[in-house]
Amino acid sequence: MAMQRKIGLVGLTFVAVSGVLGSGWLFAPLLTSQLAGPGALIAWLIGAVAMMLLALALAEFATLFPVAGGIARMPQFSHGRLLAMLVGWTAWAGYCTTAPIEVEASLTYASEWLPWIHKNPNGGMTLPGQITAMVLLALFTVVNAFGVKWFARINTTITWFKLVVPVIIIVMLIADRFDGANFTQYGGFLPYGMSGVFAAVASGGVVFAFVGFRHAVDMAGETINPQRTIPLALIGAVLICLFVYGGLQIAFMGAVDSSDFTAGWNSLSFDSDLGPLGALAAALGILWMVSLLNVAAVVAPMGGGLVSTGSNGRLAMAMANNGVFPAIFAKLNVYGVPLWALILNFFVSLVMMFTMPFTEIVALNGAAIILSFVSGPISVIALRSLASDYERPFRLPAAGVLAPAGFVIASLMVYWSGWDTTWRLMILLALGLVLFFIRLAFIGREDLHPRGVIWFGPYLLGMAVMSYLGVYGGGIAAIPSPWDSLIVSAGALGIFYIAVRDRVSQAQFDSFIAEEHRLQIEEYGTEEGLEGFKKIG
Repeated sequence: MAMQRKIGLVGLTFVAVSGVLGSGWLFAPLLTSQLAGPGALIAWLIGAVAMMLLALALAEFATLFPVAGGIARMPQFSHGRLLAMLVGWTAWAGYCTTAPIEVEASLTYASEWLPWIHKNPNGGMTLPGQITAMVLLALFTVVNAFGVKWFARINTTITWFKLVVPVIIIVMLIADRFDGANFTQYGGFLPYGMSGVFAAVASGGVVFAFVGFRHAVDMAGETINPQRTIPLALIGAVLICLFVYGGLQIAFMGAVDSSDFTAGWNSLSFDSDLGPLGALAAALGILWMVSLLNVAAVVAPMGGGLVSTGSNGRLAMAMANNGVFPAIFAKLNVYGVPLWALILNFFVSLVMMFTMPFTEIVALNGAAIILSFVSGPISVIALRSLASDYERPFRLPAAGVLAPAGFVIASLMVYWSGWDTTWRLMILLALGLVLFFIRLAFIGREDLHPRGVIWFGPYLLGMAVMSYLGVYGGGIAAIPSPWDSLIVSAGALGIFYIAVRDRVSQAQFDSFIAEEHRLQIEEYGTEEGLEGFKKIG
């Protein structure tokens, strides 16, 4: 069966919005406040700008070659299979943590009504709770298995609800109690300096929230008129979610009683199962809003889990098309969906949910997915040379400036996630290499194009060393802020130009395009899938 282009502009925008407005908006206002104080507003702006740069870079590729699982396929076109494997593996592993995170968040809030899900507020799930989590993950898989049209309709309905509820909360909190002095007292607007802002970006939920835009790129292969739909959906989703998250942050910080953070914003906490927003609404006596939040806290993460499950199926399919996973995971069912890929991800997500602590899953999620993005700006510039004679319905403006800037910012966000996360990423990549070469022994591919990945080794080593010596997440603080971030930026900028230089040859690129033509015709059944693979004239 062939893939089907069924997702329009509203549907794709809401795919991205639903990915961003998962469980993040429920806890991020408190976490960012603790790390950065009122400077959390700058953290959200940095996150939005960074994601916009990455989104626009990915949009140029996705409109040039609208393929399923685009994040995993992009590096192959520009730098070969080995880099595509490393990037795709990192993204896939990060994606596999998203649905478990959303299910865990949903069930944590549901335990307010269903106490049998958790043993205690700080404990793990009971056996009935684990069974419930398994059923939810299975439900996400089943919904996605019946095709993108049905999936898009369900997701759009859920996303409207997810948008309306935060807007109601913003209006009510500001109308009931808003103290502008909260943004200037007890340490001022930047009580922990810019290092606190950067920590909030990486560890306060900003990255975890905004990386959800990626789902629109992964579903580019099933989008109607992708040349117009993809860039508009990506830009619209980032702007909509910046408005929501920024509004929630302002409303939350303005409504908090100043007596709750006289010892500093890092002392702010709410001892409640309702979460920070629910506890604040209860303290203000807005009980109907508490009930609304309880419902939203269960529904919103489910929407994020549904989207991430579908997106990750396309990514596993792309890994199979890259030759990393067995070919069966690229096989489509009668609805044009990679069912075996969905099943694989279901079992991997289960293992992660029941074997990894929740905090480690969240940390790994953001860092792994951001690391998978770093090749995007590099590929865009490399493809400007390799695919110079192809039509580009969307071009990254000022690419010579914005592409390296996007690479630097993505590198900084990986660095700001801290040493505790970075060393886990290194282990994850090492495991991916081992599995890849085991797979290689069976399929016997020789066209790995090792030159395209040479830059990645020094890049990872440099990031690991700086993370260990830096001030974030377990680093030994041998290099103080802001010098650490400046060193990372300078090193990333140098690596960017080396990586662009080490792109594949024109002949290798042409062979990838020929292979992709064959795959697209197989997946779509006709040449409809070649939309976007067009030369000028």
